[in-house]
Amino acid sequence: MSTNETINDMLPRLTEWRHDLHANPETAFEEHRTAAFVAEKLRGAGLEVHEGIGRTGVVGILRNGEGRSVGLRADMDALDIEETTGLAYASKVAGKMHACGHDGHTTMLLGAAIHMAANPPRGTVVFIFQPAEENEGGARVMVEDGLFRRFPVDSVFGMHNWPGLPVGQFAIRSGPMMAAQDTFELRIKGRGAHAGMPHQGIDSILVAGQIQTAWQAIVSRSLNPADAAVISMTQIRAGDTWNILPETVLIRGTVRSLTPEVRDRLETEMGYRAKLVAETFGASVEFDYQRRYPATVNTSLETDIARAAAETVAGADAVIQDMPASMGAEDFSFMLQEKPGAYVWMGNGPASGNRNLHNPNYDFNDEALSFGVQFWTEVARRALARNSDR
Repeated sequence: MSTNETINDMLPRLTEWRHDLHANPETAFEEHRTAAFVAEKLRGAGLEVHEGIGRTGVVGILRNGEGRSVGLRADMDALDIEETTGLAYASKVAGKMHACGHDGHTTMLLGAAIHMAANPPRGTVVFIFQPAEENEGGARVMVEDGLFRRFPVDSVFGMHNWPGLPVGQFAIRSGPMMAAQDTFELRIKGRGAHAGMPHQGIDSILVAGQIQTAWQAIVSRSLNPADAAVISMTQIRAGDTWNILPETVLIRGTVRSLTPEVRDRLETEMGYRAKLVAETFGASVEFDYQRRYPATVNTSLETDIARAAAETVAGADAVIQDMPASMGAEDFSFMLQEKPGAYVWMGNGPASGNRNLHNPNYDFNDEALSFGVQFWTEVARRALARNSDR
C-alpha cells in the first residue's frame, strides 16, 4: 500500500480526533486534556513520550538507528472567542474556541507520528506539541525548559493553515516569513482643565494626536519604503465626561517589523518622538516598549527542503514561492532562533463567510488533513536523508 493510501485510510479517525479537539478547546497553558489526548495517541503508536515540557507541552520521540534528527512542531492552544459556527462539533466551552486551526495542526502531526511509527525513516524524529502560541510565547517557554537541550535536533519545521489559499496548495519563502510582534504602552500627562477654557490646561488628547502623526511618519518618511513596518494604536483611554480636558491619556498598541534593524529603529524613534512632541506642548510621557515575538525567519537550506516536500505532496504548480511575508506574528520564531528551520503555510480553502483566522465563524478544513500528514512525512524524510553539511 502506498503512503497516500495508508494516510487516506487514517482520515476518518483523524477527522474524529480533530472534531473532538475542536469541541474541547483549551487556551494558553491550560491544555491539560489536549496534552493527555496527544500523549495517549503517541504512546499507542509506540513512541517515547515526555509530558510537561514548557508546562503543558508534549514531546514524542521516534528513533530508528543512527543519523540526523529533525523536529516537527504543532501548536495546541485555542482562543478566548465565543464560537458562532453552529457546527455539530462546535466548542462546548463557553468563550473559548479553536479559531486558528490548532486543532487541525495537532491532528495532522499526530497522524504523521502514527504513520511514521509504522514506517520509520532512518534517524530521529522529535514531534513537538506546543502550548500557548497565542500571545503567551509557549515556544519560548519550551525552549527555556530545555526542549532542544533534552531533545537535540539538526533542524525544526512548523506549519500553519492559511485561509484564502486553496486546499492542496502551500506557500513558503526564504528569509522573513512573519513579522516580529512588539507591544507598547504610552502614558501622556498633561494638565486637566475646563473644556471651555483649554488655555488653562495642557490638552493630553491633542498631544496624543500629534504623537500618532509623528509615529506614522516614522513608517512613511523615515524608513526605506522597501522595509515593511506597522505601528498600530489599538487602545486609547482618556477622560470621563464631556466638559473636562483629561489630565492623562493611556495609549496601547502593537508594532510589527521583519528585520532586527527596523525593529531597533522603531523602538528608538517612537520613544524619542513621543518625548519630543509631548515636551513641545508642555506635557510629559512614560513610554514602555515590550519585545514579544521575534520575526519568523526561514533558513535557506531548510526552506529548500520544505519546498521540495510540498512539491512532492502537491505538485510544483501548487507551491507558491513569492508570497509576501505576513505582518502577523508566530512564536515558532523562538525555535528558529535556536535551530535552522522553516515555517510553511498550507491552504485551508476560501476565507469567505468570515472564515478567517481568529474569527468566531472559522473552522479548520478537514480536507487539508491528508495534505498536512503527507507534508510532515515527506519533510521529515528529506531532512533526515540530507547528507551534506551546512
